[in-house]
Amino acid sequence: MARSIRIEYAGANYHVMARGNRREAIYLDDEDRRFFLGTLAEACAMTGWRVFAWVLMTNHYHLCIQTPEPNLVAGMKWLQNTVTRRFNVRHRAWGRVFGDRYKAIPVEGGGHYGRTLMDYIHLNPVRAGIIKPAEGQSVMDYPWSSVAGGYALAPEKRAKWLAAESGLAEHGLPDTAEGRQRFVELLDRRAVVEDAARSGIPEDSAEVDARRSHLRRGWYWGSEKFAERLLKMVEAMSGKGKSRGYKRATEERAHGEKQAERWLAEGLAAAELSEEWIRSLPGSDVRKAALAELLWSRTTVSQEWLAENLHLKSASNACQVIRRYKRNREKVKLPKGLEKFIKTATTEP
Repeated sequence: MARSIRIEYAGANYHVMARGNRREAIYLDDEDRRFFLGTLAEACAMTGWRVFAWVLMTNHYHLCIQTPEPNLVAGMKWLQNTVTRRFNVRHRAWGRVFGDRYKAIPVEGGGHYGRTLMDYIHLNPVRAGIIKPAEGQSVMDYPWSSVAGGYALAPEKRAKWLAAESGLAEHGLPDTAEGRQRFVELLDRRAVVEDAARSGIPEDSAEVDARRSHLRRGWYWGSEKFAERLLKMVEAMSGKGKSRGYKRATEERAHGEKQAERWLAEGLAAAELSEEWIRSLPGSDVRKAALAELLWSRTTVSQEWLAENLHLKSASNACQVIRRYKRNREKVKLPKGLEKFIKTATTEP
């Protein structure tokens, strides 16, 4: 059976879920969970993603994300490949960590659909029986979701990539101590009132489009008008030639090659390096290494792209150059112009 087309567009919202290979654990301990969140933070920095909700279970995870640029596929490829590589290095293992293709259900942004998805994700530990509301437990008692790990925290204590303020606003709540407490109370109340096995799963009438997701099955989560919009995108993408609009959106990803090309040109100018100079410099040159690390950590270009455009020997050599630079970053002295440029670029949204 052919795989369904990934629908990508600027400002898209998704419910993303991935399971372990053969439904085995993808987190063996809390350190695995911490490095997953750290890797997710890197992916958000590269792609510009906004995360509205997340939960890490033993053998799967759920995310509610928005992609300001049409880069879901590039970002997910980097995220899952990097997590797999780091997991295998840490546990001296090999092979796949994740099972079949990750799910990415397009979600109609804002309003009912965004709220129900966030609640569904945050109540996952209740449905799994890890949190037992009947025994007085709260969703706050599960540390590996964006409730305890974000929404319950003051803005300065939560991850910058978590759009908690927007998530609270979707629930009609301010990002204040009182608003955050109310958010937790609403989730706990829903967990008590609803049957634990269905906690967070919205009820639908018989007239609802059967193709729509119930947050477990289906290919979209939204209104029928939203579905019609998605179908038009699919038709444009699956025709004999992809639409000009789709091609242009794909080619002009701000956090992809276009962004990398712009930063490379600006970085070379800041370092007072010409194309000829960068070609002749060894990979050990700190200016070349600093630019390689910036582009790798803040865009979705591959190490093959870095090797070609920074004139490194190979993708593996680019990897070594980046790793060495990260290890010695504190000792490295860059030209002031390049140092200023990198600082500006790494704080750019």
